[in-house]
Amino acid sequence: MTPEGFPRHRVPFIGTNHMVASGHYLAAQAGFRMLEAGGNAVDAGVASGIEIKVALPHLTSFAGVAPIILYLADRQEVLTISGLGRWPKVANLDDYLKKYGGEIPLDMPRSVVPAACDAWITALELYGTMTFEQVVSPSLEMAEKGVPTSYNTNGGINRYRENIESHLGTAELFMPGGRPLQHGDVFVQNDLARVFRQMIEVERANAYKGRQGAMRAARDFFYRGEVAEKMVRFCQENNGLLTMEDFADFSVKVEAPEVGTYGDYTVYTCGPWCQGPALIEVLHILEGLDLQGMSHNSPQYVHSLVEATNLAFADREAYYGDPDFVDVPMAGLNSKEYAAVRREAIDPERTRLELPTAGNPWSYRGREAAVRRTATNVPAPGLPVPDTSYTCAVDRWGNAFSSTPSDGFTHTPIVPGLGLIISSRGGQSWLDPTHPSCLGPWKRPRLTPSPAMVLKKGELYMPFGTPSDDMQVQAMAQMFLSIVEFGLNPQQAVEVPRFRSNAYPNTSWPHSYEPGQLILEGHIGKEVGEALAKLGHKVEWWSGANMSTGDLCGIVVDRERGVLLGGADPRWDSYALGW
Repeated sequence: MTPEGFPRHRVPFIGTNHMVASGHYLAAQAGFRMLEAGGNAVDAGVASGIEIKVALPHLTSFAGVAPIILYLADRQEVLTISGLGRWPKVANLDDYLKKYGGEIPLDMPRSVVPAACDAWITALELYGTMTFEQVVSPSLEMAEKGVPTSYNTNGGINRYRENIESHLGTAELFMPGGRPLQHGDVFVQNDLARVFRQMIEVERANAYKGRQGAMRAARDFFYRGEVAEKMVRFCQENNGLLTMEDFADFSVKVEAPEVGTYGDYTVYTCGPWCQGPALIEVLHILEGLDLQGMSHNSPQYVHSLVEATNLAFADREAYYGDPDFVDVPMAGLNSKEYAAVRREAIDPERTRLELPTAGNPWSYRGREAAVRRTATNVPAPGLPVPDTSYTCAVDRWGNAFSSTPSDGFTHTPIVPGLGLIISSRGGQSWLDPTHPSCLGPWKRPRLTPSPAMVLKKGELYMPFGTPSDDMQVQAMAQMFLSIVEFGLNPQQAVEVPRFRSNAYPNTSWPHSYEPGQLILEGHIGKEVGEALAKLGHKVEWWSGANMSTGDLCGIVVDRERGVLLGGADPRWDSYALGW
């Protein structure tokens, strides 16, 4: 049954040639400029991703994280770029516990090597067509001329005012004269613009090396030159652990994706160094249920999605971690046979009030003995403040780009003279030595940002994703099913009311855990909430649409009609552009 009666804010964005959907309208414009200038989806995606940092600095950073998924039409191949930094090589657990008193504090103690810059340039270098100067030009212009403050950024400043005020460089930029930037105030980012200009100058000076060589020189200036030196000095002066060796030795990886199927659709995510593969497990579990027969956002539909999510997140909690350090049983976790076993654990008449027990995916890799972590999670209240953003692009040649950049100034300070922060992603680690995502030297935290790509019958169908911590998998599953099971277009699919389970340990420190908690957006009927409460869910309500349910964007390739359909969530600042 197709949902009726929900508020619609926008008509679908429709084009026939190319399209960008992004977490801010200026970022969508930046990507669209590249497409109009003859660039491909990678050029557009990188331009858009960098521009988000300028437009929404409380959500993303050029020195943050940026996991990427690409579809290359000429090769009919999907690949990923691991835009996630590593803990400093000196960051061992025993010393960290002693130094920071058993906590992962805000600011420099949670800093890892910045990955976004390397991810953007690697994507552009290997799969784009333009220079770094070309794709960064919109961001440079906005940084120098100024960007109007969004409601979103104003809210981030007010939520983290105390932390911002404690750092002079951050306060000067976002609280000039002690007053938080208000909606519509234009703020200029001269230090960031200077970094972009310096990188452009390095690229120009190395033009004799060709497009890729010149771009690589600009990248090395960031990781081995003056920018890295300033970051390391500031980090060490403020109780952090990063060294020049960490910066010099770091590089992102180009990797094969994780893969699952749902009917005619093939779903691709990044690896278990992020939460992305949980989306595959959720969809595999749900594929065996008659979702259409339940009707959209009915009590049984919501219950089924929540139970599938909680089962997948129990496995995420037990097994996910940096595969360079942790043996993650992805073959089992991604298998349909394993999903069928997990599906049997769903009780249609009752929810669990505790985190489900992790399954045993090892048997699907030839291991009969169960190897699983014993959960030691203690219930703790708290809902993380949403961060991160998202961007995607599809070009005229059928290539696609999908990325979820993150790390803003709310958790770690602006580095003086650079206008950017150092990735705070270490805050998504554990200090429990039995946890697969426990802090360790040169180890990557388990990342929440998790872009996705979908093919239908072997052809590009949709790049999509969202910000908002552990809600990402849940929101993306709800969007995907609204489209493929209920026939909604992508704009309808991002606008329909959503729901959020918090019945699992949150990825971000201190890993809040609310057993049984289920929050519904206000446009979901009260009778639905009452029925879910009878199933045992601890139902709470938001008054209407809420930022904590994500900021979905996606682009559907409608091959029958020869058009591109964009969806951009009105809950945040998202927009789509195409023709």
